[in-house]
Amino acid sequence: MKKVVIFDMDGTLVNSSLTIVNAINFVRENLNLKPLKSDDILEKVNDPKLNPAKYFYETEIFTPKHERLFSDYYTKNHEKELVLYDGILELLKSLKERGFKLAIATNAYRQSTLESLSYLKILDYFQSIACYDDVGRGKPAPDMLLKNIEDLGVAPQDAIFIGDSQRDMLASKTADIDYIMINWGFSEYENAIHNISNLKEEILKR
Repeated sequence: MKKVVIFDMDGTLVNSSLTIVNAINFVRENLNLKPLKSDDILEKVNDPKLNPAKYFYETEIFTPKHERLFSDYYTKNHEKELVLYDGILELLKSLKERGFKLAIATNAYRQSTLESLSYLKILDYFQSIACYDDVGRGKPAPDMLLKNIEDLGVAPQDAIFIGDSQRDMLASKTADIDYIMINWGFSEYENAIHNISNLKEEILKR
């Protein structure tokens, strides 16, 4: 059985779709860009073929200004807009009680990640948190997952990664870490896990 369960955050643990849409459009407004439609943002946010800085902000790379504006919106609004998906808290408690080490690999910035997890009262469940600005390359690069297993002192074969996107799956494959796709977040996949109970069963099988 695996020793470590690594989770993606947005779309997997946390329903943050409203906050992500609003934060991206807040940055765009401050860059004098027109707002994007919600469906377009949520469809593209996990597209591994996309340069997200180019698509969302019309520049080649994210800048400190983008990070500051995004984080400013998140700080002021996450308590009104973020919720845990039903059953996630119970799943984390159960895995912890069974002796699993838990981690997060997220393309979100560290400040907004810590604020979100603290507000939702699940920060203390995780022994490693790897964010976009911790490693320099977001998923689908494997850097975050490699940081997680280094932090926890385990080999790739001892870990499993839970995510909701092609970006997550590709990062997991490159890091040589087992992967489970879920289907209640921002993406839809026929062969994904559709509920928390089935996810727990699948984790315990691996």
